[in-house]
Amino acid sequence: MNISLKYAQITVNDVDESLAFYRDVLGLAVRNDVGSDGQRWVTLGSDAHPELEYVLSEPHAGRSKDDGDALQQLLTKGVLPIMVFATDDVDATFETIRAAGAEVLQEPIDQPWGPRDCAFRDPSGNTVRFNQV
Repeated sequence: MNISLKYAQITVNDVDESLAFYRDVLGLAVRNDVGSDGQRWVTLGSDAHPELEYVLSEPHAGRSKDDGDALQQLLTKGVLPIMVFATDDVDATFETIRAAGAEVLQEPIDQPWGPRDCAFRDPSGNTVRFNQV
């Protein structure tokens, strides 16, 4: 049996603002942009890992009002699950993202458990980490 991750959901406040980060700064390519009933889902990916896609959507997209409201509260608090990306040069990645104006949570450091990494907040307040591989 071969199991792998296909989609990673990234809940955001504003899809267009988040595209400026994930597409324009991180370099992910838009693979699909779908709207339905006033909601929008944008799928992004990379050539390095064509099997994995990241889906940007707002809290209420495809959810009940109560569920969307609850997710919005978690997003506002900045406590949704983090995204961890791999990079071959965490220091260069850090400088590129910092120069784009992203909020720095942690400058590159060598972690005691192994990886060299850094962390930022995306435009919606999600924590996004980058590990050097």
